Amino acid sequence: MSESIDVLRSNLSQVLIGKDESIDLLLVGLLSAGHVLLEDVPGVGKTTLAKGLARSIDGSFRRIQFTPDLLPSDILGVSIYNPEDHSFEFKQGPIFSSVVLADEINRATPRTQSALLEAMNESQISVDGQTFPLSNPFIVIATQNPFEHEGTYPLPESQLDRFTLRLAIGYPGPADERQVLLSHRLQEPIDQLGPVTTSDKILAIQEKVKEVRVDDSLLDYILQIGQATRDFDGIEIGVSPRGCLSLYRASQAMALIRGRDYCVPDDVKQLAEPVLSHRLIYRRYSGVSSNHAIQEILKTITVPV
Repeated sequence: MSESIDVLRSNLSQVLIGKDESIDLLLVGLLSAGHVLLEDVPGVGKTTLAKGLARSIDGSFRRIQFTPDLLPSDILGVSIYNPEDHSFEFKQGPIFSSVVLADEINRATPRTQSALLEAMNESQISVDGQTFPLSNPFIVIATQNPFEHEGTYPLPESQLDRFTLRLAIGYPGPADERQVLLSHRLQEPIDQLGPVTTSDKILAIQEKVKEVRVDDSLLDYILQIGQATRDFDGIEIGVSPRGCLSLYRASQAMALIRGRDYCVPDDVKQLAEPVLSHRLIYRRYSGVSSNHAIQEILKTITVPV
């Protein structure tokens, strides 16, 4: 299992240079059977990372550009009338892919955003009274620009809670950016990227993640962090039980990525911010930021030995 994960990480590092931590967090989302929100400025490699993941696992990939006029049927699909046999035939939408890139998700209306809720939570969609299972594995990678708010519709809490984690790729360092420019001299690196594993292997790894041992003391540690977000001054609504479960499962995935069959406190501490920060609702004018809240909470809780 660890060999397959290492090869996958190495393959992705060819198209996202110098961002090993971002790659690991994306793999945490994939291997924990979750979804990832990429929140960063344009041009840092968000789309490239999503496309690279799809190619690496030999899975289908669809990119949906979210705009104000996008309709739910443009994502899920639509039933078309067949005059020959007087029946309706369902035409699948782009949601029926292994890796779905929801580009600039906050530019679509709340009605369209909500079309992803069932898909992300249950890996199925319901259209015209029928239920259709989605691809397996299935991951939604959504992007949004945190600095551009004109003409956008902020994601509601129920939508944010469906994302296992939120991450920012950030700008590359000078040496890494130089390497990026050189790698694009003759061709696009993403065009040369081939599959290094299969969807079936990813499914097997996802099952293996569930077997990673989490000591009772670590389980209590996760629960204490979740409870602390609900009692923290400046936070109006803390982490839901789904958030605690996401931190639990993500920690198992990170342990496996690190080559272990057991979790350690550092797994939980490293993932607390990307898994929990986007799920918190802050009191108005409290001056509390997500980074500050999570870090302060971690300081107040005794780390299990």
